[in-house]
Amino acid sequence: MNFNLTQIPERTQKPRTHGLTMVMDKGLSLEEARNFLSASGPHVDILKLGFGTAFVTPNLRAKIELYQSANIPVYFGGTLFEAFLIRNQFDEYVKLVKDFGITYMEVSDGSIIIPHAEKCGYIEKLSKVGLVLSEVGSKDAEHIIPPYKWIELMRAELSAGATYVIAEARESGNVGIYRGTGEVREGLVQEILTQIPAEKIIWEAPQKAQQLYFLELVGCNANLGNLAPNEVISLEAMRVGLRGDTFHLFLDKE
Repeated sequence: MNFNLTQIPERTQKPRTHGLTMVMDKGLSLEEARNFLSASGPHVDILKLGFGTAFVTPNLRAKIELYQSANIPVYFGGTLFEAFLIRNQFDEYVKLVKDFGITYMEVSDGSIIIPHAEKCGYIEKLSKVGLVLSEVGSKDAEHIIPPYKWIELMRAELSAGATYVIAEARESGNVGIYRGTGEVREGLVQEILTQIPAEKIIWEAPQKAQQLYFLELVGCNANLGNLAPNEVISLEAMRVGLRGDTFHLFLDKE
């Protein structure tokens, strides 16, 4: 940090295993990515090339290498995994990630239906290639998964070899663990946390109110995902009580 302040909560240090900030790149140019890293790189733990943008991104290899040179793991969005899968190109997907030196992979079923045993099979296979992030929850706002099922799915996917489970919210934060308004389904979240360790869950939380909820519930080292590149510094300030929303959260109450 740039100067000393007392009563600042202790953040985990990079490379972190929890307290993660996962950022979604939805189409930054190579120059924009460089500028982003110069401003926010020290606070970014994982970089997702959102949904299927990797297919149409110019200078893709150069961008991936740029992020990797900053010691930030890159992975392709789960939608791209599903696009390969529905075309019966799973082996080509594995070749793709190896070709680009990608060591993080997302397994999701938000856009297509995959029998859960089959999904766990893909997790198991990919866990032999690298670190697997498995996404739980539907992108369909009408498809409501009960809490016991979330827990069952998360537990099975962690057992299959996923390092983290991602709680689905989409880039807009209005499905999955959130209502259509963006409001957190608090009962669902709290029930999940009775069975699944917080350190193993990345909560997709693109909206500030959602980020605040998890910082208050889990603490400054909550794993948060789907951050916009220009929100990283703001989030880090909020994590340590230096934004109005969390100003009093970590101060001594005496």
